[in-house]
Amino acid sequence: MAAAAVVVAALVAGAGPARPAGADDCTIPQIKYRHGILSFTEHGTTVDVRVEIAETERMREVGLMCRRSLDPDAGMLFIFEEDTRDPFWMKNTLIPLSIAFMGDHWQVLAIMDMRVAPDPANPPPSDIWAPTRPYRYALEVNQGFFKTHDLDERAQVHFVSGGPPKP
Repeated sequence: MAAAAVVVAALVAGAGPARPAGADDCTIPQIKYRHGILSFTEHGTTVDVRVEIAETERMREVGLMCRRSLDPDAGMLFIFEEDTRDPFWMKNTLIPLSIAFMGDHWQVLAIMDMRVAPDPANPPPSDIWAPTRPYRYALEVNQGFFKTHDLDERAQVHFVSGGPPKP
């Protein structure tokens, strides 16, 4: 009887949502990010996002790789030294994300939803995201964040804490 309970428990535990291929063996080096708050204001409402700041090439390369979850009010702010057109992709990214690309004066240029590849270790070349114009900052948050908070390209954005961002 105890053996049957163990088998049932194992089956129930394995019955959760399907995990992307490679999710179990996804590992990256630990990186210590600075933290801050990015504030979006639109339609008379302000929404704050607690951000980890990816301000070096290595930090930007690793980004949110291998994370299994992201708090609803959290994200990662990618800061580039100068305007860029570099695309984003979801290599080893296990959670669906939305991304806002912003210009050097924090104006929102584009907001896009990024999908998780069936095999996150090898996303297809078609799964890249970039705005049509150069950008300076990019913010990744849980997919649907901008829609949930009714934010679009008209939102005003301010970096409100964590020290001035290093461009």
